[in-house]
Amino acid sequence: MRLFRSGDLLGIAEETLEFALEASEESHPNEYMGLLRGEDARRLGLDRDGTVITDVLVVPATESNPVSATVRTSLIPNDMRAVGSIHSHPNGVLRPSDADLATFTRGIVHVIVGAPYRRTDWRAFDREGKPTALDVIDVDLPDPESFFDFTQADIDEELSDDL
Repeated sequence: MRLFRSGDLLGIAEETLEFALEASEESHPNEYMGLLRGEDARRLGLDRDGTVITDVLVVPATESNPVSATVRTSLIPNDMRAVGSIHSHPNGVLRPSDADLATFTRGIVHVIVGAPYRRTDWRAFDREGKPTALDVIDVDLPDPESFFDFTQADIDEELSDDL
């Protein structure tokens, strides 16, 4: 699976977007920040090649206040499934600031969600800060409880897929 190519990104899972909107609202009046991870569409039961954003990874020790959120870059995992970032603007402005643009260098899509955190209160941007389309896709995501339910064969398969 080749990430970091815009043609490969199909969209964001509806459940993942809902999670990010809820987390942003819970963080209000402070900003919320997370990293976006994707999964191969075929593994999600879609008959299409590409990647669907399925997870928001919250990095430990992220600091936030009403005007910024800062992630310690030394704590960001080296993740082959990383596709971009997501953060909130408690003031509701759905465009990247200069500080946001400086963080958009990694990944292919960056999502900003804004107060009041409704389903329509978000926008996606490319690494240059230009608005980009990001479809919301209704897929069945794995049960979070099954996260630790894996075998060595599962690990070997995941590692071989990333090569």
